[in-house]
Amino acid sequence: MAEIVEHAKKRDAQPIDVMFIKIKNCNSIVEASISLRRSSLNIKYGPNGIGKSTIARALTLRTEGEGRLDELIPFKHRAAVDGPRPTVEGAEEVNTVLTFNDAYVSQFVFQRDEVLKNSFEIFINTDEYRRGLEEIESMFEALKDTFVEQTEFNDALTSFTELRDAFNVTKTGAVAKTSRGIRALSVGGKLQNVPESLQGYKAFLHSADPAGWITWQAKGKAYLELSDNCPFCSIASVDKEAATKVSAEYESAAVKNMSALRSVIDKLGRYFDAGYLQQLEDLTTSISDLTPEQGLFLATMRGQVETLLRKLSALRSLSFHALRDEKNVAEVLAELKIDLSLLHALNSEATASVVTTVNAKLDEVASRIDDVRRHIGQQNSRVKKLISSNQAAINAFLRSAGYRYSVRIEASDDSYRMLLEHQDAPGHLEAASSHLSYGEKNAFALVLFMHHVHREKPDLVVLDDPVSSFDKTKKFAILHQLFHGKNSLRDVTSLLLTHDIEPAIDVVRTGTANQFVAAEPVAHFLSGRSGVVSEKVIERSDIVTFSEVCDANIAAASDDVIKCIYLRRRYEVHNSRGVEYDLLSSLLHLRKAPTRKTETGEHIELEEADVLRATADVRTHVPHFDYAKLLTVLEDPIELKARFDATDVGYEKVQLFRVMSNASSVPLEGDEVFTKFVNETYHIENEYVMQLNPKDFDAVPEYVISACSALVTQAVAI
Repeated sequence: MAEIVEHAKKRDAQPIDVMFIKIKNCNSIVEASISLRRSSLNIKYGPNGIGKSTIARALTLRTEGEGRLDELIPFKHRAAVDGPRPTVEGAEEVNTVLTFNDAYVSQFVFQRDEVLKNSFEIFINTDEYRRGLEEIESMFEALKDTFVEQTEFNDALTSFTELRDAFNVTKTGAVAKTSRGIRALSVGGKLQNVPESLQGYKAFLHSADPAGWITWQAKGKAYLELSDNCPFCSIASVDKEAATKVSAEYESAAVKNMSALRSVIDKLGRYFDAGYLQQLEDLTTSISDLTPEQGLFLATMRGQVETLLRKLSALRSLSFHALRDEKNVAEVLAELKIDLSLLHALNSEATASVVTTVNAKLDEVASRIDDVRRHIGQQNSRVKKLISSNQAAINAFLRSAGYRYSVRIEASDDSYRMLLEHQDAPGHLEAASSHLSYGEKNAFALVLFMHHVHREKPDLVVLDDPVSSFDKTKKFAILHQLFHGKNSLRDVTSLLLTHDIEPAIDVVRTGTANQFVAAEPVAHFLSGRSGVVSEKVIERSDIVTFSEVCDANIAAASDDVIKCIYLRRRYEVHNSRGVEYDLLSSLLHLRKAPTRKTETGEHIELEEADVLRATADVRTHVPHFDYAKLLTVLEDPIELKARFDATDVGYEKVQLFRVMSNASSVPLEGDEVFTKFVNETYHIENEYVMQLNPKDFDAVPEYVISACSALVTQAVAI
């Protein structure tokens, strides 16, 4: 409560800070005049078709560069070279806009094992989180710089990786006979010791690319039988047997592997112990099969290379993510030191110079172990706080909106992900997309949008009909999530466009309005005629019960037909469907005599006593009520049209049209579907308990009025 009072004082103490914006020649809008209160929630309520989405697009496109507004050129002006062009005036300070609409919802990937793509970026990767990472990274900076400085050794690490991968090992630790390295060694001796019959090919077999030559030579074999001449040079009397024997003796894939293996060994020579290097080179020229001792030698060499690579990889990737779950950081750092005396194969001067430097830098990090532990602990606390607050806020929203889902944010590799859970299922749902309805995806996207706004900090937030598809409970829960509390959008300049009056009721009129005081909301009603859109502020006193609307309009009306229309509605909203209701219902349905409807749907004529009693009750509201006289008026299309033309209230025009459509003697061409639409749309069940008086806030779309007018004119002409 103190927070609400403080915001109220702040609001009253400062002048209202408002932008006045004009939007011209955009789609169906000739000119729209709207105001936006800065750092506040601006609700614009208006009927469908008035151009609310065009307003949203115009404000957005204006920020995207010159010419972008041309997307909204009205069709009637598109053929004209020098015709009117779309403009937006008064929004010069708005340079960035974030809009929530169907397009925003559709861009999200509700992916497997994660509710929303990039959960980490949205919920965890804050400025504070990034600063914490930078502090930790700086502690390992000198160690990592060692790898950058040792450029030659960096290249060697690539070759070490190739050497390790050439010799795969089995589960028992022995070198696999199918590995590339073993296949390479099988031809090493043959390449070194070329058979007498193939000595003519020695230069090719000892070239830089023997495998390429063997592949080329093998392709030529297919043409040996075409002639006695050489298929390569056309010299007569080629030795076909020798030519065929090359590819039989030397498999190109094995030769290629041997070339690669020798290249790697050449690059790594200085990093191997001299004795080990000699033994390895001897193996590449051996003409006999591997002995068990040689196999053990290769497995040992590979294991030592793997150990070195694993430790160096861990050292290079030292970070918060690598250490966040470690209980004993000092022990982890100690285990990363490299004991080269135990890696006999690699114990050379070149390797020792690098390892000594790396170990020294690691010792420097270890000497600051208390600082390392403290920073990692602080970062873990930040993450825990972020997870807790975001998780709690989202789950509170889901509960208040009646969803049986909840979310859980957990660590994942060097990131974090948000998992979706359901109250009735153990564990998380692996495929959120297949479980969430369109409305549920909308709700999650709205929560995501709020965090997106906090990250991007746009000059203007546009919410294009964000809650119209939800029920009342969910509408309020979403509005509460978006505009209540310190982490909401309450201090952001926000434009909420809607054809639903309920957001304005919740934020401006009812007891829930106190929840939104800090957002300093202002609500306007949008009206439009002939492409000109204007707004009218909605005060708290403007939102009244439908019963109050009926009472006020009965008292204000000078025409008894209009009075009867509102009085019948009043009886309906009070559920007073006695004989007085039957009397008015019969009148507006043009029945010669008043009737009542039975449970079976039959109409039974009212008894005279009931008619007198009903008439007396109606006259307390409509003093000059006369059933017969009013029936004569309603049966006359000219009289009814006169009343239709006399009122400028769209709601009253629609109700008069409904009366005219009840006249069975007036067959209106093309009327059936439209009349059904009007009867269902403007029926009592669709009236809100709280609403605006249609005399002051005409929410009937212009196209509906136009269609009604055309049909009324047609009825008179018949």
